[in-house]
Order: sequence, then structure tokens, then C-alpha cells
Amino acid sequence: MRMIGATFLLALREIRRHLLRSFLTTLGIIIGVAAVITMVTLGQGLTADVQDDIAGLGSDVFIVFPTRTDPNVSPPPFDGEDITSVENQIPGVENAAGAVTRGAVAFHNGQDWQTTVQGADPTFFTAQSIDIVEGRDFNEDEIARGESVCILGPKVVEEIFVADEVLGEEMRIGNVSCQVVGVVDERSNSVGGGNDADDVLFMPLKTVQRRFSGSSNVDFFVVKYDPAYSSLTIQQQLIALLRERRVIQEGEDNDFNIIDTAEISDTVNQVTGVMTLVVTVIAAISLLVGGIGIMNIMLVSVTERTREIGIRLAIGALAREVRLQFLTEAVVLCCFGGMIGILLAFGLSVLLAGAIDLPFIFNPAVNIMSFVFSAVMGIIFGYYPAHRASKLDPIDALRHE
Repeated sequence: MRMIGATFLLALREIRRHLLRSFLTTLGIIIGVAAVITMVTLGQGLTADVQDDIAGLGSDVFIVFPTRTDPNVSPPPFDGEDITSVENQIPGVENAAGAVTRGAVAFHNGQDWQTTVQGADPTFFTAQSIDIVEGRDFNEDEIARGESVCILGPKVVEEIFVADEVLGEEMRIGNVSCQVVGVVDERSNSVGGGNDADDVLFMPLKTVQRRFSGSSNVDFFVVKYDPAYSSLTIQQQLIALLRERRVIQEGEDNDFNIIDTAEISDTVNQVTGVMTLVVTVIAAISLLVGGIGIMNIMLVSVTERTREIGIRLAIGALAREVRLQFLTEAVVLCCFGGMIGILLAFGLSVLLAGAIDLPFIFNPAVNIMSFVFSAVMGIIFGYYPAHRASKLDPIDALRHE
């Protein structure tokens, strides 16, 4: 341990004697470590951000909506019987709920705000993981009679309401008056078509159908299923049932589309994982370049200090001690580069995550692994120069000018 401590102090002395050269030598390691950590951190932030958006669609949920098979013909809408059939006839389906969405202007206390009105019932909230943080949900009478009550998204509250004066307030949505009975929790930044998921207000489905859309149809419906069942099997049964109800002949395309949130989540994880891996591998090349730079400068150092090595060997230093000295210098150089790279990566990650509006996720494992890897690089690329120094002949080394 004494010898290792003395060797470490010698390594620090040599690095301090050539401070600028040491810094330039470690630049490849610094850039490589910083690039790898920054790319991994941003990749994890991107994954978390997208997963948050997907969470706004609900977990273990199918979203079913009509789609055109002929650009000149609108597809038939879904109705309540379609939803009831899906809920009752497909094993594994926990519940199904329809929704109607319309644009409208919300008015309150002299303020107006263009927003989205969504007709939905509590089963829809459950399926899409929408939590009410203030007030209450719609009760059974309000749902059955289609009463004019509403639950607001945080954005609507922010734009046209005074803080702490929301519940029980009367407001107007287009030409329809309603009473505020609840406020939902903040959701993801956007879900579906880039719309802000917080810029919405909910009313009972029957209310929106009667007062805004003028029909009993729904724009889309969500199907919440038990994760213990195979999502693929449920999806196949859902397609078969809807094709039968919509009288789609064999060979004809479906006039509806199904989004599986679990499938989207898995795909996002795979894509962002591959992207992060590719970018990290590219960034890691600079670590190899940095390692070659370490080897190069250590070979130069051995040549410059040949006489010093000869003196040490002549007065009794062992070859392994000389090897340890130069190997320690290479490892210390790489460790310093790794530490600076980690600090640089932290600053870059915070800055870039803020600039592109991604969550900053600090991953200790990535930082520790990067530091350990930089130390290993010092051992790998420092071993040959250290071995070469230890094999010098003392007499030839003392004659070196």
C-alpha cells in the first residue's frame, strides 16, 4: 500500500508538471465520457417523456375509432350498442366507454378560452387513467339525465378561473351553461394529434351528444382489458366482432382502426433503446481515440524520462515498480478525464433537457460505469508503454541523452 501511495503521488507530480499536455491528452476521454452519458441521459428522458404521453391514453387499453376506406365516403360511426356488445361478448374486457369530442369556447367571469369539450362517463376516466384531484365525478343521475355539469382540465382552470374559486362555479360552454363539479389532475403534455391533454373539459356523454353533436353516436371508444389475458387474442376478437356488426365482407378493409397502448409503449421502448445504443456506440469511438492518445503520450513520456528510468533501475528499483508507476500515471490521467467528462455531461444533460423540454433523469449506474470504463481504458492503453519502460536496460537508459 505504501508503494502504491508513493506511485500515485509520483503520477500526480508528473501530471502537474505537464498540466496543459495532460489536459489535451485526456480530451478524448473527456469528450467520450461526456457524450456517452449525455446521450444515455437524454435517451432515458425521451423515453420517459413519450411513456408519460402514452400513459395519458391509459394502460392496457385499446382505442377504437372509425377510419376511411374510401376518401369520398365517411365511415359509419359507432353507437352505444357497439360498445355494449364489446363489453359483454369479449372475454377479458373489463369495460368499454365511448366519448364525443367537440371544439367550443368556454366563458367565465368575463374571460373566454377556446378549448375541447369531451363527453365521457366515469368508466372512460378509469380506462384512460384520469384522476380527479378536486371535487367529484359525475353521479348516476347526472349521467342518466345528461345534466349540464362539467369537470375541468388544469389548463382551462388556469386560463379563465381565479385560484380556489372553481368548484360550484357556473360557466358557459358555447351556448350551454354548466356547473363545475370537479377538476382533473395534470396529465401528459399532449396526447393524440398534438392536443394538450390538460386543455379539456368533460361533461356527461349524453349531455354532449344532445347539446353539441345532436346524435347518439360516439367519435371513438376505449376498451380496458385485463392484462392477464392476451392482448393479441382480445384484439382479434374485437376486430371480428366489429366487422360482423359493421357488415364488412370478407376481403374488404376494416373501416375502423385500433390503437393498442401496450404495443405503442413496447415499440417506443425498443426504438428509443436502439437509438440510444447506436448514438452511444458512436460516442464511445471517441473513448477509443482518447485511449490511443493516452498510449501515444505515455510512449513519449517513457522516451523523455529514459534516463530517469535508468537511474531508478540502477539504484535497485524493480521492473514491476517502474511498470506500476507508468501504469498508474495512465490510469490517473484517464480517471481525471472521466471525472471531468461526468461533470461536463451533467451540465450538458441539464441544459439540453431543459432546452428541448425533456425530463432530466440522473442515472448513477451510467455515471459509475463510465468512470470505471475510463479507468479500464487507462489500464489497457497504458500497459504497453509501462511494460516498455520496465524492460529498459539500465546501462542503455543511463547513456540516453
